[in-house]
Amino acid sequence: MIDREQVHKVALLARLELTPEEEEQFTTQLGSILDYVEQLSELDVSNVPPTTRAIDLSNVTREDELQPYPDREGILNSAPEQEGDFFKVPKILNAD
Repeated sequence: MIDREQVHKVALLARLELTPEEEEQFTTQLGSILDYVEQLSELDVSNVPPTTRAIDLSNVTREDELQPYPDREGILNSAPEQEGDFFKVPKILNAD
């Protein structure tokens, strides 16, 4: 069972400012959650395959098709600065 001291310590580590009433409320709630997890640990799951979801799910995606952008000059002309066929941007990495 979790006690109020542990809830207070976790709140400090998480940089949460809890009132005494909230600490008491979370102590009760977290205790209930931990009791439930303990009940779940009693189940025999040796024949249950590991899964990431309760149901099968597949994403519908399309194939990427590489195509040149039709208005390359328009994009380059709208850039604040350009150098040849490229955008000129400020250096952000230190060379050291």
